[in-house]
Amino acid sequence: MEDAKFALEETLGDGMTRRELVKRTAAVGAGLGLLGTISVEDAFARTDKLDLVRWISPRGTLDVMDDYNIRVPMQMGYFKKLGIAVKLNAGAGSGEMQLVAANKVDMGYPSPGVLSSAVDAGIPVIGVWEQYPAQVFDFVLPGDSKIATAADLAGKKIAVLTIGWKSIIDPILADAGVDPSSVKYLELGTQWVQAVARGQADAGLAWEGLRAQLNGEAAHFGAGFSIKFLIGAKFSKDPSNVYAIRKADLADAHKKDVYTRFLAGVVMGFEFARANPKAAAQITYSQLPTLQSIISPQVAVESFAQLASGYSLRKRQGGLWGSFDQNAWNGYLATIAKLGQTKKQLGFGDIINTSLIAAANKKADVTTARRDARAFKVDAYFKQTKLPAGEPL
Repeated sequence: MEDAKFALEETLGDGMTRRELVKRTAAVGAGLGLLGTISVEDAFARTDKLDLVRWISPRGTLDVMDDYNIRVPMQMGYFKKLGIAVKLNAGAGSGEMQLVAANKVDMGYPSPGVLSSAVDAGIPVIGVWEQYPAQVFDFVLPGDSKIATAADLAGKKIAVLTIGWKSIIDPILADAGVDPSSVKYLELGTQWVQAVARGQADAGLAWEGLRAQLNGEAAHFGAGFSIKFLIGAKFSKDPSNVYAIRKADLADAHKKDVYTRFLAGVVMGFEFARANPKAAAQITYSQLPTLQSIISPQVAVESFAQLASGYSLRKRQGGLWGSFDQNAWNGYLATIAKLGQTKKQLGFGDIINTSLIAAANKKADVTTARRDARAFKVDAYFKQTKLPAGEPL
C-alpha cells in the first residue's frame, strides 16, 4: 500500500484534454508562450530525497496508452525504489527540444524529424533511448478513400495538428517515392482527424496506439463518417521516437546515474507488461479518467498492444530494451539531408548516444517486475478484454 500511495503523489504532472489543448494553443497565440504552460523546478530537483525527472510528451496530451512503460513503474513503486520521482508534462505538441535545452524539462520524446532538426539547428540535445525501433507513424484516411498505397498520397491534402509534423511526414513520403512538395498540409489543431473523417482532408498523420484509440472514438465523429488507415510499418523502415536529453548532462556522473535509474524503471515497466499485458493496460487506463470517458477497456488494450508490439521489437530480436538500429537511422538521416530538412547530413553519433542503454538494462529488477505482474489480478472489465491478434509482445 505504501508504494501505491506514493505512486499517486508521484504523478506530479496533469494530463490535458483536447479542449484544454485548444485553450492552450490560444494562449500561446496571445503571447503567453509555451513556457507558461509548464511549472519550472530546478533540473534534477530532489523530491522527498528522490531525484526528479521531468518528462514531456510530444503529443500535447497525456490521455493516451502510449506511456504505460512509465505509468506502470509509477503505480508499482519501481521508480521510488530506484530513487526517482517522475513528473509527466503534456507539452503543446511542438517545441519540446527547446524546453529540454532550456532546463525547463529533462527528457523529451521526439520523433526522428524533430530530433534531427533540433540538432541541425544547434539545440544541444541528444537521443539516448530508442523507444519505438520501427516505423510508428501511419496515415488516417476517410473510410471511403480510394488511397491504397503511400504513393497515392502524391498531390493530396494532409491534415496535421501542427505544421511541425511536416518534418515527420516528408521523409515518409520521400521513401514512398512521393515528392513532399506535391502535398498540401492543413494545420487544423485538435480537429485534424475529424477533418479527415469528414472528407475535408485526404489523409492525416496518425500512429500506432492512436490508431486503435481513433477507431474507438470514431462514433464521436458524427453519423455517416468513418476512417481507415495506411499502416506505416508496411511501407517504411524508418526509425521512430526516442527519449532525448540535454547533451551536456552526459558529462555529469550524477545526472547520468539519474537517467540510468529512470530508464531502469522503464525497463521494469516493459517487462511487467510483457508478463501481464492486461494488467499494464489496466494500470495505465485507471490513471486517465478523461481517456476512460472516450474509449472502452477493450480499445485501451488494443491501443496498448499496438504500442507494446513496436516497443519490444528489438528485444524480441535479441537486443536490449532501448537499443538502436543504426542502419535504419543512417538511412533516415541520408533521406532528410537529400530533402534539405537538415543543412548537412548528420551522422548517427551526431544525434544519438547509446551509453545509458546497457547500464539501464542491467540495473532493472526484471525478476521483481515479472513476479509482480504474474501476481496482479485484473478487474472484471479487463478480464473480459481480448489481446488483438498479430501484435507480438
